Amino acid sequence: MTTRRSAIAAALAGVLAVTTLAACGGSDGPAAAGEQVKELRYQGNVGAVSLPELAADLGYLGDLKLNWIGNTISGPQDIQAATTGDTDFGGAFNGAIVKLASSGAPITAVIGYYGVDDVTFNGFYVLDDSPIKTAKDLIGKKIGVNTLGAHSEAITKTYLAKNGLTDDEIKQVELIVVPPVNTEQSLRAKQIDVAALGGTLRDKALDRGGIHPLYTDYDLLGKFTAGSYIFRDDFIKKNPDTVKTFVSGVGKAIEWSRTTPREQVIAKLQEIIKKRGRQEDDSQTKFWKSYGVAGKGGVIDEREFTTWIEWLDRAGELKKDIKAGDIYSNDYNSFATGGAA
Repeated sequence: MTTRRSAIAAALAGVLAVTTLAACGGSDGPAAAGEQVKELRYQGNVGAVSLPELAADLGYLGDLKLNWIGNTISGPQDIQAATTGDTDFGGAFNGAIVKLASSGAPITAVIGYYGVDDVTFNGFYVLDDSPIKTAKDLIGKKIGVNTLGAHSEAITKTYLAKNGLTDDEIKQVELIVVPPVNTEQSLRAKQIDVAALGGTLRDKALDRGGIHPLYTDYDLLGKFTAGSYIFRDDFIKKNPDTVKTFVSGVGKAIEWSRTTPREQVIAKLQEIIKKRGRQEDDSQTKFWKSYGVAGKGGVIDEREFTTWIEWLDRAGELKKDIKAGDIYSNDYNSFATGGAA
């Protein structure tokens, strides 16, 4: 547990450092349309195609270009990079965005980009011969997650609380950070007791057999958008048209992925990975089913932030009182303002 506490302390220290750096950046006011940024720096994911990358390939971003600077290790790291100005936008679990905003980071969530539905969800898997059958059985056990303080931790603690564990018992369930590509292997090697698996990595693991879910975020909360893309407030103020182009283009990509036959979407994802030439394995794309976004065109619903504000407030993890309306805006999304069908 010492390692986990140290990791959480380090993460909080990082958030405070990000907030301090972000506060140093000023804004000279909105730029004229011709002066606005036309290239957005961002981080990607190995072997996967993000919605902005899909939107760019489909021509939905107009003259706006994307500049890939590397791959992210987690959602919290991605939005911290955007907050410090290392990138122009980042995406993370909405609870992580709430925590960063409550620490004073001047950021705004502008569109949902991943979520949970009946085919796209995050499950917490055990081996078929595992003695773990109930939430109580997790006391003293290790759960492998991609990062602390984000989606998997929030879902796990929600599951434990709903199943009657006390705060002291919940603290005895240890969350271990494991890179997503190694999580299945760690479970099968019994280095961890439970593995958080989602998306194509989950489906590949299920294909190999021998595991089953103990709980899933879909079983707990149903269909919902879980994460959003954020921009710094000063960037939005200086580049409102750029942000609108980005958000509306990503929204169109979401709807394209919903209405296009699955086989064609997969073919497009594989084509994009091949064209970008990063020497990646694209095998996981064949398991793609959906991006899981609940709102049309990625429009954000207030409850997608209030759920985590209330949870974090009860856990005593918010630096200050904050409302959902302080964190997100649909003003730049044409699907919310009637500009897209």
